[in-house]
Amino acid sequence: MRVKVFYHDKCFDGACSASLFTRFHRECICKDAAYDYHGLVHRAGALFDESEFTGDENAIVDFKYSASPRITWWFDHHLSAFLTPADHENFLACQKDPVCGSRKFFDPNYTSCTSFLAHIGSTRFGFNTEPVADMIHWANIVDGALYESPEAAVEMAAPAMKLTLIIESTQDPEFIPKLIPLLTEMPLSEVLAQPFVASLLPPLLERHREGIELIRSRSEEVDGTIFFDITDRPVEGYNKFIPYYLHPKATYSIGLSKSSFRTKVSVGSNPWTKADPAKMVNLAQVCERYGGGGHARVGAISFPPDQADKARQAAAEIVAELRAKDPMK
Repeated sequence: MRVKVFYHDKCFDGACSASLFTRFHRECICKDAAYDYHGLVHRAGALFDESEFTGDENAIVDFKYSASPRITWWFDHHLSAFLTPADHENFLACQKDPVCGSRKFFDPNYTSCTSFLAHIGSTRFGFNTEPVADMIHWANIVDGALYESPEAAVEMAAPAMKLTLIIESTQDPEFIPKLIPLLTEMPLSEVLAQPFVASLLPPLLERHREGIELIRSRSEEVDGTIFFDITDRPVEGYNKFIPYYLHPKATYSIGLSKSSFRTKVSVGSNPWTKADPAKMVNLAQVCERYGGGGHARVGAISFPPDQADKARQAAAEIVAELRAKDPMK
């Protein structure tokens, strides 16, 4: 059997989910299967290319739902998991079918897709998650922003943080597929020590330090909301906790950035804020108005790279909305 695993690309939780699915599938479904990996990214326009669903089984983890009959497994935990109402209706119909419903799973209450997949695997299929407990633990910390402090999130001490930096920054399409199998085969510290991984770290740490200084020079906090625009300095990613590291009293952050394939509006909230959660804005709903999505506390919107003006207008509207709703006032 050939299994093709589609995962949220350039995302620690996405890579961990793909690795955990592989181990689960090999141990509980088909021990002799071969696995291929394909990263998916949020972008303007179509997210899926049906011609890529070429496996005997095709799995999507940590990414939006596809109604394609070629998709045989799906796991996700994002509030904005469905691109259209029709997709949601397709999923609900799937849940009424014993075969389909035993292969496609959704629960936005889980901190990470990795932990959700671990729960389904262990409770429904008898999958033993104990050997990969550390990876599941760190997937929750990284995807749920459960760091003890901004310093822990930005200063990159733990192996998982260094791996996250590499995963989010790599431009090599073969790197993450090569990394994925290792995440559930060895401790994260040993994964980081692999020569093809370790060699990438020093220049990325230097770029990370440059990113801190760039956002320091571009960011402004007003009424509890940070805004910065770095679209003139194309980057493939940056540490999303830098704004709170620099402005620890802020509640929200909106960042405009540009990469090779999109102009992105990143919308987040400070994991260490003292604001009353009941007074905070649901950021997934805000982003959905512009065709994006995410979680209640973090989201994003992707525009084509040539639509920076539209992205800038959306960012300005969101900044104004959040500054008018400062939960600390």
